[in-house]
Amino acid sequence: MKTISKFTIALLYMTGLQTRMALASPNSSRECVVLIHGLGRSSTSMKRLEWNLARGGYQVVNVSYPSRKFGIEHLSENYLHKAVTAIPGNPRKIHFITHSMGGIILRQYLSSHSIKNLGSVVMLAPPNHGSEIVDALKTSRVGRWILGPAGCELGTDCADFPRRFGALRCDTGVIAGTRSFNPFFSRMLPGPDDGKVSLASTKLEGAKGFVSVPSSHTWMAWRKTTIRHAVKFLQQGRF
Repeated sequence: MKTISKFTIALLYMTGLQTRMALASPNSSRECVVLIHGLGRSSTSMKRLEWNLARGGYQVVNVSYPSRKFGIEHLSENYLHKAVTAIPGNPRKIHFITHSMGGIILRQYLSSHSIKNLGSVVMLAPPNHGSEIVDALKTSRVGRWILGPAGCELGTDCADFPRRFGALRCDTGVIAGTRSFNPFFSRMLPGPDDGKVSLASTKLEGAKGFVSVPSSHTWMAWRKTTIRHAVKFLQQGRF
């Protein structure tokens, strides 16, 4: 019979120890963050947030959906709902970080679904009162093609989706941008804006925190300052 080396014994011991540690720390002890990108983007636009959150010990679900193909209600039910119900490991809390239209999709979802372990929501540049740019673009066939069905539902009219919902029943923080690289769009927006959404439109009744950052709409999710604010809100409930 061959002699087992000390190295092999040590390796077997460490493997067993790691297995016991894994069993002692199941996913249920972790918190999950669901990322929801905006119009015309993909989950890649939320990658830097995903990497930072994963390094911080969060379980991350980075949702991707065809933002220009369907309306907001369809995207909520057929993409976000499936992603949330498929989260593995029964995490202690489920948080959300959204960008732009992703915030409106989440508000639609939470208006018809409850999450028993719902944590905090951080919304980046959300058009919570709609966008005047959408009002202008959807009057033309080319504009409607650019926006897609969901984008066309982001106007400022009372019948548009952003105006349908009340306050979220959870700790919510809003991060708004104040830098624009698109003077043509900015002329359509009242007051300070990020090139796509006015500062005033991002504000949400009942939100626990609000902060502005010197960022454009497009690149907000990649800014270190944005990520720092978002993670702080998840951890402390304030900016």
